[in-house]
Amino acid sequence: MSHLEKLIQELCPNGVEFKTIDELCDVFTGGEAPSDCIKGNPADNVCKYPVYSNGINENAVYGYSSTYVIDKPGVTFSSIGTIGHPEIREAKFTPIIRLKVIIPKDNNVLSIGFLKYALEVVDFVQNKSSVPNVNAKMIKSIKIPVPPIEVQGEIVRILDNFTELTAELTAELTAELTARKKQYEYYKEFLLSFDAKSVELVELGNVCNIFAGGDAPKEAMSKEKTEKYTVPIISNGIGTNAFYGYTAIAKVLTPAVTVAARGTIGYAEYRDYPYFPIIRLLTAIPKDSTVLSTKYLYYCLQGKQYSVPTGGIPQLTVPELKKVIIALPSLEEQNRIVDILDRFDALCNDISVGLPAEIEARQKQYEYYRDKLLTFKEISE
Repeated sequence: MSHLEKLIQELCPNGVEFKTIDELCDVFTGGEAPSDCIKGNPADNVCKYPVYSNGINENAVYGYSSTYVIDKPGVTFSSIGTIGHPEIREAKFTPIIRLKVIIPKDNNVLSIGFLKYALEVVDFVQNKSSVPNVNAKMIKSIKIPVPPIEVQGEIVRILDNFTELTAELTAELTAELTARKKQYEYYKEFLLSFDAKSVELVELGNVCNIFAGGDAPKEAMSKEKTEKYTVPIISNGIGTNAFYGYTAIAKVLTPAVTVAARGTIGYAEYRDYPYFPIIRLLTAIPKDSTVLSTKYLYYCLQGKQYSVPTGGIPQLTVPELKKVIIALPSLEEQNRIVDILDRFDALCNDISVGLPAEIEARQKQYEYYRDKLLTFKEISE
């Protein structure tokens, strides 16, 4: 039996009371920033008190001032924008832009550490206004378990250790992911670099059919996928932001590479499904798949930088894309390069495998144990 289990068995075997934040805490709402607020790090020993706004981590630090509003340690809670994200703040700071500060009335009844973790699991409906927000009344109505202070202390100790370990592991995994991405970029550049004397260099216009997308089929489309409209409409954009809607007829039926002509100029995607390109999205399709692999073409164009006219709206045109030169090794060599880069790509980017999934798993593991530790049977007074 763990120390926490012994404490619960000894001090609250039949459950614990649940009380509202209003019963347990004082709640303050941030206002305007102090007139002498300095952005960035404190410039001297005068403007040394932090000013916090709604935000996450370092983005919550608005600046520093010579004055402060809150003189006790409290838990800040973002009420607009990134709603939630409770953080413990040391004494002497100023909350602004409607940032909520929640301070226990009696630290012998509710510890600030336990309050922070209890607020992490709160889930409630936000105000349905033009700007979603959480007001003081809603926060005061939140009901949380109040186990004996000894039990709270042990839960905080466990979750603090778990948080630290999770942060360390996530930092290590993030560093590993960054290194793998650099390694991927290095090998991609290495694999796609050829001696012009040994490999033919060709213009895309000679080996690909290239065309630009036009208007969306507004009379025959749906924003959501339906039984009638199943063909994705693809616009300039990255990832899922490129999906404009769905239609019934595809303009492109064979594997192709799309290249953004505006906005995220040059952003390339491999498409191995029928689609309908719009808004001048450029599509490149190999004229002969026994000469040029579509996936190899994608890796040649992925991350490529283009020089586009600066006057007016910057845009990559079909004639400019046709002039791009790529190396054209044998199809066998192209497939070998694709196989290597596919494996690197999956390791670095696929959320279902590799390092990103491991990072996500660590966070879910933390949330699972946190929720379990904060679950108590409620008893009446």
